[in-house]
Amino acid sequence: MRTFREPERPLFDSLTSTDWILGQFSRTRGKAEKEYRQFVKWGIGKETIWNEVKGQALLGEDDFVDSLADHLRRHKDIPEIPKSQRYANRPTLDKIFSQSILNDKRKRDRKIAEAVEKYGYTQRSIAAHLGVHSTYVSRILCGHYRR
Repeated sequence: MRTFREPERPLFDSLTSTDWILGQFSRTRGKAEKEYRQFVKWGIGKETIWNEVKGQALLGEDDFVDSLADHLRRHKDIPEIPKSQRYANRPTLDKIFSQSILNDKRKRDRKIAEAVEKYGYTQRSIAAHLGVHSTYVSRILCGHYRR
């Protein structure tokens, strides 16, 4: 019978210890505590960072998020990565279907196909956004694929 040994100190403990956190601010404890208090004060009353998270997984400057989004796009067919994360940086349906696109039926139909194929939107979500029935979106896609 095999037995498993517990690690001496789990990674989680080391990442949440007071010493580790303070060590991110300074090498000396007194200065680190002062810097940490200042860091917390700066955050009080500010908008939460969680509003900036894209696809439930990406947080950072646009260039950083774009580079990770490119990586996720290359791995979009891996079912273990949740769909919301695979398409983290996809444009919103409002951006895909601008007013000029909606005014041109052929462009709209191409954008419907693009929204499904490239960005992983469901026919149902596209239909709801456009204010049409999902069978209408399905017919548009059938026509698009026949061409």
